[in-house]
Amino acid sequence: MTESKADTETTSGATAARVPSAARPARAGKAEALRFVATHTLPVFVRGVVSPRFKVVSAYAAINQYGWSAATLRAMRDRHGGAPVTVRGLSGQMLVLFDQADIRKFFEEPVRILAMDAEDKVKGLGVVEPTGVICSHGDLREDRRKVNDEVLAWDRPVHPACGEYQGVVEEESLALTARAGLDFAQVRRTLARISRRVVLGNRAAGDEELAGWLGTLRDEGNWMGLRKSRNKANRALYAKAEGRIAQYAADAPPHTLVARALHHPAPEGTDRLGQVHHWLMAIDVCAPVIARTLLLLAAHPAEQDAAHADIATGGRELPRLRACVQESVRLYPIVPDLVRVTRTETEWGGVRHPAGTSVLVPIGFHQRDAARVPAADLFVPGRWLEADADRDMRMAPFSHGGGRCPGDQLGLLLTSAVCAQVLRGHRIVGGRPAVDPHRPLPGTVDTAAIRLRLAPR
Repeated sequence: MTESKADTETTSGATAARVPSAARPARAGKAEALRFVATHTLPVFVRGVVSPRFKVVSAYAAINQYGWSAATLRAMRDRHGGAPVTVRGLSGQMLVLFDQADIRKFFEEPVRILAMDAEDKVKGLGVVEPTGVICSHGDLREDRRKVNDEVLAWDRPVHPACGEYQGVVEEESLALTARAGLDFAQVRRTLARISRRVVLGNRAAGDEELAGWLGTLRDEGNWMGLRKSRNKANRALYAKAEGRIAQYAADAPPHTLVARALHHPAPEGTDRLGQVHHWLMAIDVCAPVIARTLLLLAAHPAEQDAAHADIATGGRELPRLRACVQESVRLYPIVPDLVRVTRTETEWGGVRHPAGTSVLVPIGFHQRDAARVPAADLFVPGRWLEADADRDMRMAPFSHGGGRCPGDQLGLLLTSAVCAQVLRGHRIVGGRPAVDPHRPLPGTVDTAAIRLRLAPR
């Protein structure tokens, strides 16, 4: 959901050799840069920066696109000794970070120095949420972020409206276990209804017209503002969606996110409903996370047994199931690349870089780096139950520091609650695509093709 205020702790693990401070900055050659664009950055844009194109994801799974990307990044890291590498990408030059000390600094720098409103991000999300946190900077960003954080209860694992939200999940998830088979399309429809009920209230649950408007805007966001001819139509469509949202907000129940936003005192110039589009989009994105988590549990019977035991306690936090979701997102991150832009001159690997430098951490690659993350390509939810695991900067499924997603707790609450509803009274006895728990997991899962078989317990 956006990106907390967490931590400055060091991490364990090997650190690549650093570049001496007197060395020249590492730069990718033309062939190296071309390979980086072809195997890493271009596929990200083709897949969809704002809204995933699942047909493209299916193709990537078939050709192991992740393997190409990882090989490129590994070769770049090895060639330059782990130093930050300046490489020309699709949107100009960027600095790619490989060393753990540099990545730690990336997370620890305040957003006023390492800002989140990188040009590409604003171009894409500006269509969907022009008054949202990500498209803001400076004091305005901080003001909008305060409202957003309070609404999402970013610092609490159990949201104040947890009871109401779990009630919504229980009602909507009945459709997921009505038959012996469950597929991704069903999960996606269910999450869309949950999203609208949690954000806007029950009246919005079946509003497919609003969903269509927002879907069109998200698809347009994938074009990063390149389709200038669509600008006027996009603004008109955004205005229609904004008006519909305001209608729901006018009498929304107190537990909804819109009601919480309107209840919060907002500084002048802050659109308290400007983040609604992002909340709806973020909860919708939980659908593939749920589908992949259930697929992994189908392939790991012992972990499924542990999840069933977790559910049987009757608690709200479901720590083991939440750990399964976190591990799923580590393996298959929602955002595989974290991008920031510097607002002042900064130093990386002993080299000074000017303000305006785009800095990229390929976190999807780092989270699966076998040199630093034990059992990097295996499904090991127990790692998230270790003390301070959520502060381990080798793994950042929701980022860290001032750019951490403030909706991670709410997202984990909703995703684990849906998974619990599927597992309560049922066992997942089979799943496709086939996953071998004894071998390294694939870098990409054909999410749209996920099919699960359920049996009564």
